[in-house]
Amino acid sequence: MKLAVYGKGGIGKSTTSCNISVALSKRGKRVLQIGCDPKHDSTFTLTGFLIPTIIDTLQAKDYHYEDVWPEDVIYKGYGGVDCVEAGGPPAGAGCGGYVVGETVKLLKELNAFDEYDIILFDVLGDVVCGGFAAPLNYADYCLIITDNGFDALFAANRIAASVREKARTHSLRLAGLVGNRTDKRDLIDKYIDCVPMPVLEVLPLIEDIRVSRVKGKTLFEMSESDTDLDYVCDYYLNIADQLIARPEGVVPKEAADRELFSLLSDFYLNPKSNATKSTTDEEELDLMMV
Repeated sequence: MKLAVYGKGGIGKSTTSCNISVALSKRGKRVLQIGCDPKHDSTFTLTGFLIPTIIDTLQAKDYHYEDVWPEDVIYKGYGGVDCVEAGGPPAGAGCGGYVVGETVKLLKELNAFDEYDIILFDVLGDVVCGGFAAPLNYADYCLIITDNGFDALFAANRIAASVREKARTHSLRLAGLVGNRTDKRDLIDKYIDCVPMPVLEVLPLIEDIRVSRVKGKTLFEMSESDTDLDYVCDYYLNIADQLIARPEGVVPKEAADRELFSLLSDFYLNPKSNATKSTTDEEELDLMMV
């Protein structure tokens, strides 16, 4: 199974990806996580350091693929999760999508894909071009990381549009949304009323999730010395269980930008009317129950 994780920049994709990878490993799966970001920090919480990238290794070998061995590019992370960082071109030059393609090409030549049950692509930021959408060409499922905010859901809608476009020619489905570090989900619910899609999990506003990134450890590793964090790990295990079950997924039909902008902005600009509507719905439900 190949998974591609997307979401607004800074939303917590890498932290979420690493914890999902460990959760899948805990369920007995052989997992490879591929960081698809020139910052090459996707796997930091799994390994505790910035591992050399595919591009670094190829440059050192003068792009002689035959001189590259699996141990040159694949590093062992926490929980037995193997890690690869694609790397990328210098800022403002080249195409990140091309680098992802070269990474997949090299790993196939090394027969690396045959060694794993699950391969997870952790992809940078919002989808603004075909290059950033390249990992969707190889994925069975896309996961979108979001929060309960306007910008993250606006980005999620753009990603949903990419999934629909790629699904025309690939057996790709959207597995669903994962809400990250949010104490509410009312705006998420408003969005999925407009663009129906599954919500796999919504993680509450837990400071340790953010701290884990700074410490360079997954929540699972942190829970070894702090059992109070076990309940946080259960969120990721729940996501892993849903993915292992191979959900049907959806091909979403994204909302038009202006329509979505009006929908989400109305939620902020007219909070009283939304609250009134909610109260009215509750009153009607009470009446129906009577």
